[in-house]
Amino acid sequence: MKTVYLDNNATTRVAPDVVAAMLPFFTEQFGNASSMHEFGSSVSGAIKAARQRLQALIGAEHDHEVVFTSGGTESDNAAILSALEATPERTEIITSAVEHPAILTLAAHLEKTRGIRVHVIPVDGRGRLDRDAYRAALSPRVAIASIMWANNETGTLFPVTELAEEAKAVGALFHTDAVQAVGKVPIDLKSTAIDMLSLSGHKLHGPKGIGALYVKRGVRFRSQVKGGQQERGRRGGTENTPGIVGLGKAADLALAHMADEQTRVKAMRDRLEKGLLQRIPNTFVTGDPDNRLPNTLNIACEYIEGEAILLMLNRAGIAASSGSACTSGSLEPSHVLRAMAIPYTAAHGATRFSFSRENTEDDVDHVIEAMPPIIERLRELSPFWSGAGEAPKTFSPVYA
Repeated sequence: MKTVYLDNNATTRVAPDVVAAMLPFFTEQFGNASSMHEFGSSVSGAIKAARQRLQALIGAEHDHEVVFTSGGTESDNAAILSALEATPERTEIITSAVEHPAILTLAAHLEKTRGIRVHVIPVDGRGRLDRDAYRAALSPRVAIASIMWANNETGTLFPVTELAEEAKAVGALFHTDAVQAVGKVPIDLKSTAIDMLSLSGHKLHGPKGIGALYVKRGVRFRSQVKGGQQERGRRGGTENTPGIVGLGKAADLALAHMADEQTRVKAMRDRLEKGLLQRIPNTFVTGDPDNRLPNTLNIACEYIEGEAILLMLNRAGIAASSGSACTSGSLEPSHVLRAMAIPYTAAHGATRFSFSRENTEDDVDHVIEAMPPIIERLRELSPFWSGAGEAPKTFSPVYA
């Protein structure tokens, strides 16, 4: 049976070139980068080269602005906690209603345990930030504003460069969770006011367990992992050299394939979207159709359960998602779709297809052929579907 993997926003396959780059650092170049001998110095050089590759991908001005971490969650936590420690007189933070749990869970914890005031900015029906509410929340009391570059479920892009400028006007730091954006859209941090940016290796065909936090030169940063002087004292602990080398190689490949993401990958996403909308009634796309990641399609099929869709797609050899993998298993619709005021009758049937450069046109054909009969069968079983060829009144998205 043909298998199609379209859950790349959850994780990507490690590229073969990345695996090849990592292997020597498990068995041959196994030294500690902090050691004075040749085993250590060769490893130290490899880490520096990886740092420079990542610098090139995100457009950082200096390679030492890149701090290696264990992944996006650690980077997100470090950015916010550091900002609060560096400016103890500021006791408020700003974020959005559709952030990843790595941000929202921490924000709720800080609000409950430390009395930090959290401004959660709403979004509209396309998942776009309420800019007026954001500006109203900004004040000299805000330590940091943290707004994602791209939403992991809908792909909606946020105007982070403009948001960073507005945060700067009140002296607040600005952080963006760019885990989904890095490697998919061009980023040039040196031309922005963004202070910190999070990324994760396994979202761009690198290994799991490695990520980075960009910290702009001159930003006061307080280490959250205490220990040795690794990463210029900003993140203690012996470096994960194989992971760092793998992330560096993945960054190199992502930069080389950036044009492919913007053209061929986007074209496949658009063809799948058109094919499904034409063949499945009472179905619509969530998120901003004109301003989203080139690889992401979140499509809501009304009056059926997303979990059932995923199970039947899996039987057809197709891997997709009902939203963020970090919230799978919940019977509630995702917090992203709830924040967008998508009705439960549609939010429960939302399916996310996320492409990578490894996907093909044959993959698109397979999904277009397999999904319509799956939806038809599930609707026949749904008590909310009128049957006999008559569909209930459909929800009309705000951008329809």
